[in-house]
Amino acid sequence: MPAVTANTLTLPRLPELPRAETDWRGVKRVVQAQRFLEGEGFAVRRPFPGIDLSLADPFLLLDHMGAVEYAPGEAKGAPWHPHRGFETVTYMIDGAMEHTDSIGGGGVITDGGTQWMTAASGILHNELPPQEIVTKGGLFHGVQLWVNLPKAMKMTAPRYQDIGGRDVTLLSSVDGGALVRVIAGELDGHAGPGVTWTPITYLHATVSPGAQLDLPWPRDFNAMVYVLSGRGTIGAEARPLDEGQLGVFSAGSALTLRAADSQPQASATGWEVLVLGGRPINEPVARYGPFVMNTRAEIIQAMEDYQAGRLGTIPAERMAHRGETDEKLPGGTE
Repeated sequence: MPAVTANTLTLPRLPELPRAETDWRGVKRVVQAQRFLEGEGFAVRRPFPGIDLSLADPFLLLDHMGAVEYAPGEAKGAPWHPHRGFETVTYMIDGAMEHTDSIGGGGVITDGGTQWMTAASGILHNELPPQEIVTKGGLFHGVQLWVNLPKAMKMTAPRYQDIGGRDVTLLSSVDGGALVRVIAGELDGHAGPGVTWTPITYLHATVSPGAQLDLPWPRDFNAMVYVLSGRGTIGAEARPLDEGQLGVFSAGSALTLRAADSQPQASATGWEVLVLGGRPINEPVARYGPFVMNTRAEIIQAMEDYQAGRLGTIPAERMAHRGETDEKLPGGTE
């Protein structure tokens, strides 16, 4: 799993949280991801939607792609399609994906990189494996997360962030037993590079066998953990959580996770988990395929705009993410 790695002994440490005084979050629910086919026919594991959307708010969908070893000619993607009303966040762990969109965003994302596309008022894009992977095959493993936008932001201009693996913020657990990659939001005052209209925190952690990871967490955020590979336990009650399962936390001010002492061979280096949460938007959700709005009338309008060719006509705006070393480009917010 070549997503960004580092020597945890050299990284900033997360704080030690007192066991007795901390308000640890319990586990509200465990969800088994279901399998679906997307795009040209590639398989995904999807833990949500499928649960009460209020539990995941402000997130709409999580698709776990792979890990799969493609033979030559097997790799598939998602050809041109529209979106409106939310953001798509594609995080590649192994392999590569190529993105092109109608506002000028695009590039190849690989090995710990993220492409953050704010569809907002409307965009057309495609997501395809590079020709080399189609021709030769290879390992492919990634995740796509959909982040909702509040009503006031749904019709803003689309934007695009290309976040390289080197841009993520790296932290260590208090004893060095876990590596935490902050992709977006903040953890204990450390900000990740991704900029979103909706307040969220999005992490990828590798927890060594037998190690524990404690995370301070905002009380007004929900919290979930999804297992990419391996096994462990979460919450104050040490609820088991295995590959392809999502754990939804109850209220509190901190999360605790522990990797099992023994891991499957494919996860020998540790338990691989996504940790995500955000401030709920608490607005009505109307969704139809690639459109997520607040009312049925807005969905109908989105379909009519797409059919009339009105999506993707806004001039390109490339978004500068936090920590980007190049000169900030127009439209950036911090």
